[in-house]
Amino acid sequence: MLRFLSFGSGSSGNCYYLYTENFGLLIDIGISMRRLKKYFTDYGLHMSDVKAVIVTHDHADHVKSVGQFSALHDVPVYATALVHEGIATNYCVRKKIPQQQVKTFVKGDSFDLGPFQVSTFDVPHDSKENVGFQISFGGKVFCLMTDIGHFTEEMQRYVGRAEYLVVEANHDEDMLRRGPYPPHLKERVAGDRGHLSNSRCAEVLVHCASPALKHVWLCHLSEENNHPELARKTIELALNKHNGIAIDVLKRCSPSGDCILCP
Repeated sequence: MLRFLSFGSGSSGNCYYLYTENFGLLIDIGISMRRLKKYFTDYGLHMSDVKAVIVTHDHADHVKSVGQFSALHDVPVYATALVHEGIATNYCVRKKIPQQQVKTFVKGDSFDLGPFQVSTFDVPHDSKENVGFQISFGGKVFCLMTDIGHFTEEMQRYVGRAEYLVVEANHDEDMLRRGPYPPHLKERVAGDRGHLSNSRCAEVLVHCASPALKHVWLCHLSEENNHPELARKTIELALNKHNGIAIDVLKRCSPSGDCILCP
């Protein structure tokens, strides 16, 4: 059985968990260890089942607790060399990843982690480097891409392969334009190395999603420039011709998305 659970998705901290009965894979750890421990307890999960951590990029809301978790539980952390460099120099990461647990891959690599086959690809963002992950298990294809400045052709191909997709819908363009951010921050968010809007997310899904796509989770919503129902409705209306696709919005500061992907 394969399950997916989000422990937080947004600028307050991102952390996702993909797991089977005996192998757990954390994607990013940008929430506190205290919160992570509580959520594992609440869901009857065991941290001893976590066998690896994979990291998208080095911003604090994705890596704040990755070193602490790795050190406490003796778990390897997989990221590109540039992302590991960013983690090592990020002052928000107080406990660094133990050197023996630093595992690197090159963007574009594919590798196995336990029962999972992991493929990596470039995601444009204003970090040291940012990658998305396609994770296959038992013939099922799960894909996660977040902090997206713009969609590349390669990313669109991965959307087309996905049966289960976690994808950013960060902001509504009108809310961002009229919102409280200063001009330079608005430009950064809307730029081609910033974050993805609801409308652009919807456009890509309409053009790239295959009939195999079963479930979409919208991630990394802005608290100031978006609303969960607005994001969901935007995607839902765009995909109305794709009957049967489940669309959910991942919560910013609490668990959500608990779902069996493969019985």
